[in-house]
This record gives sequence, structure tokens and C-alpha cells, in this order.
Amino acid sequence: MKILQLNFEKGWRGGERQTLYCMRAFRAAGHQAEVLCRAGGPLQARAAEEGFVAHGVRNVPAQLGFLARAGLGYDIIHAQTANTVTWAVLTKALHKRPVVFSRRTSFAVKPGDEWKTGAKWRRVDCFVAISEMAAAEPRRLGIEPVIIRSAVEPHEIDRSSVERLRDELGLRGKKVLATSAALVSDKDPLTLIRAVGELARLRNDFVFVHFGAGGSHEAEAHAEVQRLGLQDIYLFAGFRKGVEDFYSVFDVFVMSSREEALGSSVLDAFLQRVPVVSTDAGGLKESLADGRGVLCPTGDAHALAQGMARCLDDEAFRRQCTQRAYDYVRAEHDVTEMGRRYLAQFQRLLQPGSSR
Repeated sequence: MKILQLNFEKGWRGGERQTLYCMRAFRAAGHQAEVLCRAGGPLQARAAEEGFVAHGVRNVPAQLGFLARAGLGYDIIHAQTANTVTWAVLTKALHKRPVVFSRRTSFAVKPGDEWKTGAKWRRVDCFVAISEMAAAEPRRLGIEPVIIRSAVEPHEIDRSSVERLRDELGLRGKKVLATSAALVSDKDPLTLIRAVGELARLRNDFVFVHFGAGGSHEAEAHAEVQRLGLQDIYLFAGFRKGVEDFYSVFDVFVMSSREEALGSSVLDAFLQRVPVVSTDAGGLKESLADGRGVLCPTGDAHALAQGMARCLDDEAFRRQCTQRAYDYVRAEHDVTEMGRRYLAQFQRLLQPGSSR
């Protein structure tokens, strides 16, 4: 099969990594995978580094033009984001190819947009949700998705990069707690900062490192750190290529999201046996179920602080939850298995007489 991935995001977050994982899995299974993405963006660069054809375009008209002109040359068009599935279905009369959509968010559809979103979704030939939470909205609108969970793969750690980070941020001799999330509303950075502030009133043996690009709450987050006097404890590390390397020095990984379809960064923590403290937003509740970490109510800084303290101090609990999490992620979030599940759906769509 010749498979075109669609992802036009500007940055590098979980969805972009999953797009690349899909391409790797499809290629490993003997298929040709290409991507239509933002020109000059990190996805184009990383895909090209790995030998994939990455078609970089600069705007929506260019996306539409590519799909209308070249889409017919693919067997499957796989939209990895909500905006790209719009363009895939709008040009469907021209490219005439099956469209697959992976829903990676859990946001509720706005009441006034239900008819429009539902109409778009019903033009998709295979609707995939990455978690039960991501499947809730399409089900409410009468669409039954296929559940294919996001994947994570073992990572060969660049020790020199880790040591440079230790020196740059002064991490030596301290316990390291961390998150990886953009500074946006649905990640709720202000609650996280307040939780770290509460923990800092009880102990002084740690630093907290916030990895991730800026966003709509960046100024507020920096101001809250200043207000609480956490400048030496709460460190903003920004976007870092190869952030997976740094999990090897984390003592605890924390997520404070209000909305989260899955939370793929949690899977990296599971894989590297780092205990996780998280809100119970969306798919995070699924990932951390059955004692695979500490679950807290959304917006509850006190519960997050208590969870972090427990993971730092209770060694038996750490061993137990990290082993459960590791066993789970290896069984349920394997890249090869994710690719196999997608390919089975693609092949179903291409069978003669298939009802899409």
C-alpha cells in the first residue's frame, strides 16, 4: 500500500510523534508511507531525517491543491489531526481515496457545531479513536470508532545529552520531578505550579522541570512562579528535541491536564519506570487505572502535591506501580501492534465491495 499521512501542526507534540511512529510501523511492514505536513516544521525535518518523503506546504490552499492533484496516487489517506481531516473529506470527490481519521483529542463538540462536525465525521471511511475518552463524542453523534491506542517505543538514551541537561539546570544532588506539556489551558499549568509550591513548603530536596513549548498561559505561568517564589525550584526548560532522553533522570512525572485524550508522555514514563502522578482527565484515567500511578481530581493542587510526596517517599509503592505500568505499556502500546491494527483497517477498506 501507498499511504499518505496528514499532519499540519506547527510544533512537535504527541500527535506528531504518533504520526512518525505510524510511518515507521507501515514501512517496517513493507508499505510506502509519506506525509503531507507544514513546510519547515519539525515533522517534515524528522520524517526526512528518517528517509521518508515529506511533502511540505505552507497553507491550507496548498494542502487542498496537493490532495486534489496528487491524492489519487495513494491507496489510503490518513488524517492525524482534526483540521487535516476537514481537507481530506472536502477533496474526496477529486482524490476518491478512503479517508482514515485518528481522533487524538477528547474535547466536546460545541452545540452549534454538532451538525457540521457530525457531517464531516460521517464522510470518514474509518474513524479511529486513541482511547475510550476520545471515542465518547463520536459515539454521542452516532459514530462508532475503532479503538487503536497510541504507541511508545523503547528509546536509546543519549547520555551526553542528559549530562548536559544536568549541568545546564543544576539538577545534580536533587530529586527531579517533571512534566512535558505546552503552557495552554487544557494542560492547566497554574494548578501544577501551585502543587509544586505546596510541596516546596514541606521539603527542599527537589527541583521541578517543565518541558514544553509556550502557549496561551505562558505569561501567567511565569508570573505564578514569581508570585510563589519558586524561581529556583520550578524551571521552565522549553521545547527540547529528544525529551525522551531526560526521563532517565526523573524521580516523578506529573500531569495536571484538564482535558487529555490519552497523554502519550505518560507512556514514556511507564516505559522508563518513572512513577506518574496525574489528574484523572480523559484518557489519563484509563492509562493509570489498576494502580499504575497516582490519580488526582482535576484542578486539585493539594492532591497532586500529596501524590508527588508519596512517590518520592514510599519506595514499595514506587516499585509496585512502576512495574504494573511497565507491563501494561509493553502489552498495550507497542508500535508494531499499533501499526498492525491500522493496516488491518486499511486492508479492509481496500477489499473489493468493502462498505466504507
